[in-house]
Amino acid sequence: MSTSNRTNVAIIGMGTVGAGVARLLIDHGDRTARHAGKTIWLSKAVVRDLNKPRGIDLPAGVLTDSIDEVLDDPSIDVVIQLMGGLSPAREVMLRAMEAGKDIVTANKALLAEHGGELFTRARQLGRSIAFEAAVAGGIPIIANVSQCLSANQILSLEGILNGTSNFIVSQMDEKGVGYDETVKLAQQLGYAEADPAMDVDGTDAAQKLAILSHLAFGATVDWRDIPRSGIDGLDPADLGFAGRLGYRIKLLATARLEDGELELSVGPTLVRKGTPMAEVRDAYNAIRVVGDAVGPVFYHGLGAGQMPTASAVVADVIDMAVGRTPITFQTLEYFSEDRPARAVQRDVAKLRGRYYFRLRVANHPGTLAAITGVLAQHAISISSVIQHEDVACENQNDGGIPTVPLVIMTHEASEGAARLAVEAIEGLDVVDGDVVRMPVRG
Repeated sequence: MSTSNRTNVAIIGMGTVGAGVARLLIDHGDRTARHAGKTIWLSKAVVRDLNKPRGIDLPAGVLTDSIDEVLDDPSIDVVIQLMGGLSPAREVMLRAMEAGKDIVTANKALLAEHGGELFTRARQLGRSIAFEAAVAGGIPIIANVSQCLSANQILSLEGILNGTSNFIVSQMDEKGVGYDETVKLAQQLGYAEADPAMDVDGTDAAQKLAILSHLAFGATVDWRDIPRSGIDGLDPADLGFAGRLGYRIKLLATARLEDGELELSVGPTLVRKGTPMAEVRDAYNAIRVVGDAVGPVFYHGLGAGQMPTASAVVADVIDMAVGRTPITFQTLEYFSEDRPARAVQRDVAKLRGRYYFRLRVANHPGTLAAITGVLAQHAISISSVIQHEDVACENQNDGGIPTVPLVIMTHEASEGAARLAVEAIEGLDVVDGDVVRMPVRG
């Protein structure tokens, strides 16, 4: 094993984040040693291609393409597992723990999918897993929810958990850039992957919300069961109407505890201008947590990128070296297959909130009355209405009837009532096409 004044670590997966972690460990060893009370030594870095440029000069003997060199080395204490995807990342993590290594990871998809198995196995083996970088990049939200706010019952958390989507929406809203063009820009800047589907369809945010909900509420949530929609179908017209109403649209992940049940959702949401969440721009993340003792607490910072994520990874390594992680890992209710959930997911139809509706309607008398009649039948009252009458906004539906956009803001109603009302409204002869529906905050 390593000497008492040194913790030996290995990185498995030297992509963008791995290179950032290596840079912090090599270039700022004095800093990490000061916080850890001992030297943190990068012993090995496992890669698939030994000849690929990585933007950092590693000491001789560190780079290898053999995972066995790490697993078979008893002097290596901590494995920094930065492989993406589910397999072979899951198998590598299990093998590393069985070889006596503690784990630091940034793989949120792996934790969302196999967290119960991995954490249970870690406890059986007397090992620890740290995962601050798995949610919100450089924002220390895992430590704050699971440790710093542990005197509280968390009542709610909501946030912008995907920097790629926030960058895209910000560019579309503030600069009037089209969706496809903005996605290409996000890819060029390194915010979006070559295939950005998991970012823009809400999957990434749902996986992170499932992890946070487990930590905050003791809930066992399959991220697939979280109602979610993404920004890939967002119409610039809605950004414009939201702005005129005093709101911005954000891809918001929300969890609320109500009577022992969780209200969970991910989707484009109207957030009132001037509130901290509405002012989060570009690739930044933000999370608002409400505790019964502390009240509301707001966290804001870069949720992705090489160095913000590397910052969170190295902080976990330092906590491992100091001995904080082994203590908290064994005592806190992290993912476990043998512990019952303390909170369950609420029936989606019972969720309540305000809504934004946009639809195209026939421009003749009686149209508004027909629509408000449907809303009244479902006990949904109207807060405000915008109907454009200028000719520039008009077009012809298939029947040759002029149509105009109609925007309705509702008072609070149930999700079930809103869904049924939309279905009924879309069936009216005076309505052309589908109704756009989004929740409203603030």
